[in-house]
Amino acid sequence: MSFSDAVDSRVILTRLRETLAEPGGGQERLDGITRLIAEGLVAEVCSIYLKRDDVTLELCATQGLNAESVHQTRMRVGQGLVGRIAESAEPINTPNAPGTRGFRFMPETGEEIYSSFLGVPVQRLGEVLGVLVVQNRQAREYTDDEVYALEVVAMVIAEMAELGAFVGPGPMELARPHKLPFSVRGLVGQEGVAEGHVLLHEPQVLVNNPISDDPTRETARLRAALVELRAEVDEMLAADYLTATGDHRDVLQAYRMFAHDKGWVRRMEDSIESGLAAEVAVEKEQSATRARMSRVADPYLRERLHDLDDLANRLLRLLAGVTPNNGREIPEDAILVARNIGPAELLDYGRRLRGVVLEEGSVGSHAAIVARALAIPLVIQATRITREALNGDPVLIDGDHGSVHLRPEETIARAFREKIEMRAEAQQAYAALRDKPATSRDGVTLHLHMNAGLMADLPSLPKCGAIGVGLFRTELQFLIRATVPKRTDLAALYARILDSAGEKPVVFRTLDIGSDKVLPYMKRAEEPNPALGWRAIRVGLDRPGIMRMQVQALLRGARGRPLQVMFPFVAEACEFETSRELVLREIAREQALGNLVPSSVRVGAMLETPSLAYAPDRFFELTDFISIGGNDLKQFFFAADRENELVRRRYDTLSVSFLSFLRQIVARCADHGTPLSFCGEDAGRPLEALGLAAVGLRNLSMRPASIGPVKALLRQVDLMEARDLVEQEIRRGGRTVRPLLEEWLARAGLQL
Repeated sequence: MSFSDAVDSRVILTRLRETLAEPGGGQERLDGITRLIAEGLVAEVCSIYLKRDDVTLELCATQGLNAESVHQTRMRVGQGLVGRIAESAEPINTPNAPGTRGFRFMPETGEEIYSSFLGVPVQRLGEVLGVLVVQNRQAREYTDDEVYALEVVAMVIAEMAELGAFVGPGPMELARPHKLPFSVRGLVGQEGVAEGHVLLHEPQVLVNNPISDDPTRETARLRAALVELRAEVDEMLAADYLTATGDHRDVLQAYRMFAHDKGWVRRMEDSIESGLAAEVAVEKEQSATRARMSRVADPYLRERLHDLDDLANRLLRLLAGVTPNNGREIPEDAILVARNIGPAELLDYGRRLRGVVLEEGSVGSHAAIVARALAIPLVIQATRITREALNGDPVLIDGDHGSVHLRPEETIARAFREKIEMRAEAQQAYAALRDKPATSRDGVTLHLHMNAGLMADLPSLPKCGAIGVGLFRTELQFLIRATVPKRTDLAALYARILDSAGEKPVVFRTLDIGSDKVLPYMKRAEEPNPALGWRAIRVGLDRPGIMRMQVQALLRGARGRPLQVMFPFVAEACEFETSRELVLREIAREQALGNLVPSSVRVGAMLETPSLAYAPDRFFELTDFISIGGNDLKQFFFAADRENELVRRRYDTLSVSFLSFLRQIVARCADHGTPLSFCGEDAGRPLEALGLAAVGLRNLSMRPASIGPVKALLRQVDLMEARDLVEQEIRRGGRTVRPLLEEWLARAGLQL
């Protein structure tokens, strides 16, 4: 007899709810569930396997297999039929289990007499928590109704597991959801350490009652939430900046189509009819979508599935009455946790955050740029953090090493607080050096500048000890807006920046867009390698209207004061010459219009491509200054993508080859009297800064927080002695000067 002849899913779920309501521990609940399912599906065997850890499944309850095998039978994800289900997040339904690919015989279970096998993943929001299996002696394939019913039950088991319903003493001491400490090692996005409490960008929705006995009411709740969802999407489409045609509008139209998709809605309503609460029905469909995403290689289809996933997230929050911001009060010690986040969203939180942890992201992402601007620690690629964290959970974030400790044990918390105290003491020492020059023991003075990209960065200028702003990233103002900023708005912003800087110089870098920095209102070019593609000055030269508008805004924003402008990603001298001529024409035009022009204009170039180091002498004579863009130059010099974690740490800034190359650039600039600076992450690392100074660089630009540590080290060293060490290693043909400099500093009793 099949399931469809015996009982429908609502009946089995009603019994399941009664079972879960009975007193008892986690093991008793699991045993009751297996008995109930075996009866409902007329199965001789029902077994529940749960994850012991990320790679191990454990038989936690069974009806029909040997009772002695419970908590003794384990397998790895991907191993056997059960492991395959956990790995693929797809059901396996076969009338001949022993003859099915991947079958693994477990003699201790006594399952050799059972031929039919149906297993479904126990998953929540796309993450597999375990596997639910039924078996029979008779060789047959289970019906679609039976498969669906088992999936519905598995969904309820997943929700209950999330709530900790199966946790108990002894063998059932599995991971307690949201209770036990959780640590993860991600990647460094921005250095720094912080202690605080979790603020989820998209709060988790925990469903206390996943089973409903009133499908009519739940369906009505779903449809009401869908009305709100569609209204939100329509509002986005009706926004002024989307009235024109373009790819962005096409994407939103597709998004809207999904929101109205009858198949999507029908599947959720069918799940409600089977006995699930509306939230669980949405999660069931979302889990299926995420499982499909993991198997789709086509980027377009993956993006469409992401749209569905995002819609499900929105719908889930509407059902639960939770939205990302929802008027929530941000705690003073908030550490933001998110899958990913855009620059505008992160700026909305502003300096109220102590740190940021992202499950995705990259070191060059907009979020990373903003985090650096806000001077808050950032850890990226923190696997599973959004699933494990709840609002208000205590959390420690170590941006220096890329580690995150959620609900930490007291010993870890104590050691972490000691580290924070040591950093605070160091900051006090750095503050005492604020007004002192970065002059080495042998009398060599380096000029330390700060990088900025937001108006909010400028208050750091007098506090950090920088002599000026060596790089102001103008693209952030374009990235955080939904439309192209107006020239008048940009001019007013640039004026405020110069006002805030006072007498200290500011170097404005023109738009560096493309590659990973894509404007929301600009059609993205499909490029196989965007880092080497249509970006930065190439966009400006091909779209001179954009460049001209920004140059005009800079000229007007100067309001008669000195102005310094530099163009990014110059690969050939002719690109710089064309850009410089545009600036000169715009100055003449402003004068002809009777507008106030800057008292002086210095036009420079960023050296980010090796080719520019070999430009003709005329280039070095024509440019007013050159700034080495260390991040890009290093990736092109070593042919190592800085966004690729497999290779970005493979090559050392202090390698003999790279320092030799920088020394050549220093020499060419010296020959022509061209001012030279180095800008990038490496400039802000004390040891790297020492190496750069040793090959002749005297102007370094870095994030504000790095100026203190760099200045403290430079003031304690004999720079000429460091230069001799580096020169000696270059002549010797070594690989890197890093160990040499570290040993030299250690002998002098200096710590980094």
